[in-house]
Amino acid sequence: MDATRTLPDPEVGRLLVSCEDGPGIVAAISGFLHARGANIVQSDQQTTDPVGGRFFLRIVFRMPELPQWLPALEEEFAAEVAERFAMSFRMRAASVPTRVALFVSRYDHCLLDLLWRWRRGELLVDVVQVVSNHPDLQKEVASFDVPYAHIPVTRDTKPEAERQQAELLEGRVDLVVLARYMQVLTGGFLERIGVPAINIHHSFLPAFAGAGPYEQAKTRGVKLVGATAHYVTEDLDEGPIIEQDVARVSHRDRVADITRRGADVERNVLARAVTWHCEDRVLLDGHSTIVF
Repeated sequence: MDATRTLPDPEVGRLLVSCEDGPGIVAAISGFLHARGANIVQSDQQTTDPVGGRFFLRIVFRMPELPQWLPALEEEFAAEVAERFAMSFRMRAASVPTRVALFVSRYDHCLLDLLWRWRRGELLVDVVQVVSNHPDLQKEVASFDVPYAHIPVTRDTKPEAERQQAELLEGRVDLVVLARYMQVLTGGFLERIGVPAINIHHSFLPAFAGAGPYEQAKTRGVKLVGATAHYVTEDLDEGPIIEQDVARVSHRDRVADITRRGADVERNVLARAVTWHCEDRVLLDGHSTIVF
């Protein structure tokens, strides 16, 4: 861990809210926090429609002795504010790192980028496990002192492999990140792990499906290559999108050049998506997202 990293303030908390829009929501929330000695230091809100739409709010607040009072604060907020407005909400201390498992196959660029950012202190996460269906990257991961589980997956062994993966992660993680994991997660596995999963896709969705996406891109003469980070659902590559980006390419670029630029976009898009999720900046709005 980078010795120059500034440790997060343990008295800072975050509150995320979503509910049907209407008058009095912000006043009720700010009044609740003020009555308990909390100071709001950042606030972002969005409504899909002021009349009958959905309301989304992210508040960062500072409260003396927050770790001690957080459980009671959550209970009181649920009873006094959330129930009144039929809110879904999440409240937590900003200093608590998100426990993350990284899934990978053979491509190393996204995995190593996330591990490097974590070691540098740029990602407030706790990487507790790397899971792979191949042994290729075990040596590289060992240098980060992170456990590496090699669990092979074939069509016939997939149910057993997912059972092993789920047992390995049970109760240990808050987020699964597919850092170029070339397997489809089943609905049963997602339900069993019970935490969000983020995937990185090598294009704006949907495009260039299947093997050799950059070879396909070269053949089609594309001028942009991109990447999409999204939440994983049972429907392949159709989960809510968190972040996207592109890089320009030209007819002079070889497949290797396009692949390299695509990899750069992939790791940056995935890093931003993971960062925003772990900073509680992403709220779901049906099949879409609100990203503050």
